[in-house]
Amino acid sequence: MRLDYTERQKQFREEIRSWLAANVPSETLPSFDTEQGFEAHRRWEATLSEGRWSAVTWPREYGGRGCDLIEWLIFEEEYWRAGAPLRVNQNGVFLLAPTLMEYGSDEQKARFLPRMAAGQDIWAQGWSEPGAGSDMAAIRSKAVRDGDHYVINGQKTWSTRAVWADWLFGMFRTDPTSSRHHGLTFILLPLNLPGITIRPIKQLNGLPGFAEIFFDNVRVPVVNRLGDEGAGWSVAMATAGFERGLMLRSPARFQQTARNLVALYQQHRDRVDADPGIREAVLKSWMDAEAYTLATYRTACRLGKGAKIGAEASTNKIFWSELDLLMHETAMRILGPYGELMPEASASPYSDHWLDGFLFAQAGPIYAGTNEIQRNIIAERMLGLPRS
Repeated sequence: MRLDYTERQKQFREEIRSWLAANVPSETLPSFDTEQGFEAHRRWEATLSEGRWSAVTWPREYGGRGCDLIEWLIFEEEYWRAGAPLRVNQNGVFLLAPTLMEYGSDEQKARFLPRMAAGQDIWAQGWSEPGAGSDMAAIRSKAVRDGDHYVINGQKTWSTRAVWADWLFGMFRTDPTSSRHHGLTFILLPLNLPGITIRPIKQLNGLPGFAEIFFDNVRVPVVNRLGDEGAGWSVAMATAGFERGLMLRSPARFQQTARNLVALYQQHRDRVDADPGIREAVLKSWMDAEAYTLATYRTACRLGKGAKIGAEASTNKIFWSELDLLMHETAMRILGPYGELMPEASASPYSDHWLDGFLFAQAGPIYAGTNEIQRNIIAERMLGLPRS
């Protein structure tokens, strides 16, 4: 793996840096877990699309730039360095889209990808159900074939962005006699269909970042199926690999948090150096963020030579989720009691968002498959250990 950049890559970095400097909003957008903020972030997605920056690795005909994964990592580094808004359509752009590229028909790609890139369709994820959280093989929601439609009944929960999203991608059991990972089908459906009820779920900060979705005889065209009927498990595992291993959490996100943490430590160093454990945690955060970056560049190089993301995606997921926790817990230790105040509190001397980040980091070991499940995968598939 080369640890220096080519002239073309350096020019690409300058291009995106210049565009971001001219286009990133001067004021922070409202949270996309509010209706106003959701629409503001949708408009930002459209702005990115106009500059052809919303999905740089996609083919040009679908709104991308045809960039390789190294260029995507460079883009992400500049994006986070510029303080650009979070991506409200990350479920679609970073998870569903790579799966569509691999399993979708030409018609499906032409139908869904350009609208996704432009922010016209924002996607939610429909994996978890009551009794089927990290264990997706326990899914019970049914999709019964009726001519050229599926009739869907059941419930999904913890669906990210589902309160105001336009579409959902999820797994449903199309073979009623099947069990576990057999007989599941990957289906795409608009969230405005008759028979769909969406109930918001509040996060720790009080905002509805998730929702539970109820399906009552919802009719979805068979052409909205991704992959073959009953083959949804393999399609979903491709999506899960992208989620755990590479696309959903770029290393630039954690590098920027590490830089912010170092700056916070330096600001309060005279006070917090009385606890040597804080300095050690800051150093570990910085080193781990850099280690994750190098590991991701290595993975990108391997994928560029035709390799696939395998069970090692589980090691990545554990690493970045626990790194995120470490950095935000360390920030809370530095801030002391003031860290517990919301930024808008009149008594708070801080205007940053460490508390929001700390609350969100608590979910890291849970979403994308709990870290306990990931450790089981590592033990069985990478180390060859027997099931307990």
